[in-house]
Amino acid sequence: MLTPAQIEAWIRAELEVLVLEVQGDGRHFEALIVSPEFRGLSRVARQQRVHAILMPHFADDRLHALSMKCLTPEEAASQDQRRRG
Repeated sequence: MLTPAQIEAWIRAELEVLVLEVQGDGRHFEALIVSPEFRGLSRVARQQRVHAILMPHFADDRLHALSMKCLTPEEAASQDQRRRG
């Protein structure tokens, strides 16, 4: 069964990440990814970047579904500040 740690390793191997949190049940996963590489990219382009990294694992059906929240470091910091009030 696929683990969140495996997905994290695949992403870290191809993308500079500052924060990477993956949760899931073995087939369906959710990820929070904060990367400076997302600067200047649209939400869709960010997700396409991550999806391209994981494409071989989707293709062989080890990974069935991944929902992603892809943020720049600045966006993540702004969200943290809003949460803190």
